Amino acid sequence: MANIFEVPQPANDLLEKAEKVRLASIKISQTKNQNRIKALNFMADYLEKNSKEILESNNADYLNAEKKGISRALLSRLKLSKSKLNSGIAGVRKVGDLADPVNQVQIKRELSKGLILEKKTVPIGVLGVIFESRPDAVMQISSLAIRSGNGVMLKGGSEATLTNTSIVKALQEGLNESGLDKNAICLLTSRKDSMAMLNLEKYINLIIPRGSNELVKFIQENTRIPVLGHADGICHLFIDIEANLEMALSVALDSKIQYPAACNAIETLLVHKDIAPAFLEKAIPLFNSNGVKLIGDKRSVELGLKYEAKLEDWETEYLDLILSIKIVDDLEEAITHIQKYSSKHTDGIITENSDTSNKFMNVVDSAGVFHNCSTRFADGFRYGFGAEVGISTQTLPPRGPVGLEGLVTYKYFLKGVGNIVDDFSLGKANYTHKDL
Repeated sequence: MANIFEVPQPANDLLEKAEKVRLASIKISQTKNQNRIKALNFMADYLEKNSKEILESNNADYLNAEKKGISRALLSRLKLSKSKLNSGIAGVRKVGDLADPVNQVQIKRELSKGLILEKKTVPIGVLGVIFESRPDAVMQISSLAIRSGNGVMLKGGSEATLTNTSIVKALQEGLNESGLDKNAICLLTSRKDSMAMLNLEKYINLIIPRGSNELVKFIQENTRIPVLGHADGICHLFIDIEANLEMALSVALDSKIQYPAACNAIETLLVHKDIAPAFLEKAIPLFNSNGVKLIGDKRSVELGLKYEAKLEDWETEYLDLILSIKIVDDLEEAITHIQKYSSKHTDGIITENSDTSNKFMNVVDSAGVFHNCSTRFADGFRYGFGAEVGISTQTLPPRGPVGLEGLVTYKYFLKGVGNIVDDFSLGKANYTHKDL
């Protein structure tokens, strides 16, 4: 990975920005719940007021990106339609409707007479988010950061600079109008700054990368700041021998074509050998009519696929209308394939057998394991989180779509009346450990 990106030391202007965000995050961490909700509503109001400017900026970004020949997947993520913008604005307001994640008491315990322990949720501090293309992510991430009492430093891809700048300007104006410090949201626009962020461990408490596999892995290996994110979205769907054929066709199609550039779209379809002939007889023309290129193993080709898969196809995230198909002998072979190639994002099974589905869901070690439904449901908004800052495929929490609950940590608060440990060794006091 070395020498692909440089990790420069932060310049003075970046340090000044980081310090402003850090100070703003301290202020916002002390605000009341209703003040943070008020801020989100003002942020949404200003996004609406500036929607024409935002859409014009996005159109300019899109045309520039087309001229540069960036991939169809990135172009799809870059495009911000009016309906997509309105949905994003509605999402900002929806985050305000969610329960306050801050100051939630998880433990309240009497350790001894007059000695009370509380474990309470608190904001993380400053989030550093590096992402590609998707300008709607700016709205999602910023609303979640403010709602959870955090500051955020954002670095989007250069292809969306004009759009991101317009969006952040509106968000900052909304914050300022609400009475909160607009410096809680900061946008960085240079590539040098995005890499220098990795050396801001005194200012940034958590890095959330949303980009290419190469970029995410580089960030994970080149910063002392904790990193939350996923490098790949290689998702699978297994069609079991006891699958409902029509359901299998519908779910598989939606999982691939509903938004192929998304990380929760399937890249590989595994099909039980005994249902494969009937399934592929209907699936091949269905996928072909929807513009999907099908690549399969030898048994799939024998059943009608035009293109044979190579080894690298099983470990490729296409983010496009391309789907790899493999015929397997049984559930165990399907699970073995997923364990070998899955990125632990989301994997699903279609079957009418509850024992089979239970085994699949318990054994497959992914952040999301689905039964009889599209993998495209793996999303913070669809889970009812309001929005998400990203998807985490790590085993330790937070895992899966990360919403408000993933943007707080906790502290232990201990209040006493002059209690000292020596009293316990002398027998003058006893532990009660009584939950209150």
